[in-house]
Amino acid sequence: MKLSRLSAPVLLLFPAFLVLAAVVVVPLALSFYSSFTPFRLTKPESLYVFIGLRNYITVISSWDFWVAFGRTVLFLTIALNAEMLLGLGLALLVSKAVRGQRLLRTLMMFPMMFSPVLVGFQFKFLFNDNIGLINNGLQSLGLTDQAIPWLIDGNLALFSLTVAEVWSSTSVFAILILAGLLAMPRNPIEAAHVDGCTPLQTFRYVTWPYLMPFAFIAMTIRSLDVARAYDIVKIMTDGGPAKRTELLWTLVGRTAYGDARMGLANAMAYFAIVLSILFTVYFFRKLAAARQQIGAEW
Repeated sequence: MKLSRLSAPVLLLFPAFLVLAAVVVVPLALSFYSSFTPFRLTKPESLYVFIGLRNYITVISSWDFWVAFGRTVLFLTIALNAEMLLGLGLALLVSKAVRGQRLLRTLMMFPMMFSPVLVGFQFKFLFNDNIGLINNGLQSLGLTDQAIPWLIDGNLALFSLTVAEVWSSTSVFAILILAGLLAMPRNPIEAAHVDGCTPLQTFRYVTWPYLMPFAFIAMTIRSLDVARAYDIVKIMTDGGPAKRTELLWTLVGRTAYGDARMGLANAMAYFAIVLSILFTVYFFRKLAAARQQIGAEW
């Protein structure tokens, strides 16, 4: 087909298609192909050796992979629930503000303006066991007489990562839930008050069902972000101590660049993508069910 015969919209979009193919399609195809090879960065010729599903079998039988996967699911579960509860509380408080609501909404978005790398350095300093502000504050208040190893103890390190992740992304839930609160009609709430419902009953049976689609949208967005968490973990703990904070994508990064096993790392990455898609499908089903419930009740 000659270019002169193509329509004007296709001709205008053609350069964009070429750029997308160059920076998205080609790298994806190459990485997918390399997941079927024993490709090592130290042995470029290994890219041309086809080994079938051997990398994927190695991933499925790898104990380290499933430990990292389970830790990622735990991290995702705790972070999402904490972000939803805190975001819901912030949205309810801001929606009740009589003055300065625009300023509060702007301040609420403030943590989203920081890159994950900057957040990682910020909380690495806060949780430092020698010069960190948290340890110094606790010791100044007399709550502890020794430094707490926030980033050295395995359980405390995972808790510190969760705090950093929650701080940086709670505003996603707060903004979306606040949008739902501002769009919510007042008539059902007034009817609940007339019927003698308590504030808790009004929230449980009137407000929350209406907000559920907004919460599930935020969960879908954040589940994809948390499932591929890398920057904050890399900066704060680098998967340590003793791999106690190794998440799925830090394991992929270590396998690819630390061990130079790029083929195996790509197989891990595509396996992780399939798991992320399953999580997304689950949340979209919950979102559809919540919308149907609103349609039936409202």
